[in-house]
Amino acid sequence: MILTGRDLHKSFGTAHALRGAGVTLAEGEVVAVMGPSGSGKSTLLHCLAGILRPDSGEVWFAGRRIDDLPDRDRVRLRRTAFGFVFQFGQLVPELPAVENVALPLLLSGRRRRDALAAGRDWLHRLGLDGLDERMPAELSGGESQRVALARALVAGPAVVFADEPTGALDSVAADHVMELLVDAAHAQRTSVLLVTHEPRVAAHADRTVLVRDGRDTAPVGAP
Repeated sequence: MILTGRDLHKSFGTAHALRGAGVTLAEGEVVAVMGPSGSGKSTLLHCLAGILRPDSGEVWFAGRRIDDLPDRDRVRLRRTAFGFVFQFGQLVPELPAVENVALPLLLSGRRRRDALAAGRDWLHRLGLDGLDERMPAELSGGESQRVALARALVAGPAVVFADEPTGALDSVAADHVMELLVDAAHAQRTSVLLVTHEPRVAAHADRTVLVRDGRDTAPVGAP
């Protein structure tokens, strides 16, 4: 397994977000985490991605325990081994599309020329030719999410964490984004952990894990 979370607990004050939840993710696998609002699915994703530190439990990535790493090391891990797609894209409004895509490479010290070339390549792969210099405000919702998807994949991450990546899109755009995400992930053996409340979106995954009241329940689909 490339990523494993075991018996994860996380509270915010007196509110218990996770009560022993866990999940496993194999190399190249797409797993959807589903559950009602407030079930803890986004908190689970954030703990697995090293954004939040669980109160107890363990998170293992590529054979290494990461939940107890210093903040600096977890930041480095998120920059080099993980990619992220969120509901509203979270593009940098002051940067054109190609620079938004290239941003992870630039932050990692890649030469600007090479980073921008990789950014343009990913825009091409996701059907965004001609939009290199468009600012985020000039993009449609579906285009913005495809730019965010390109940014998540440009560095060749081992795992992409996608938190409601189609929540702001209509069904046609949502299906398009999910098809691109799954196809690109399978092509480069990137694993995907997807949080969603929509069965239509979860249907694109290899399997589904249900989370209720901070606990994972019986998985749905193939093991």
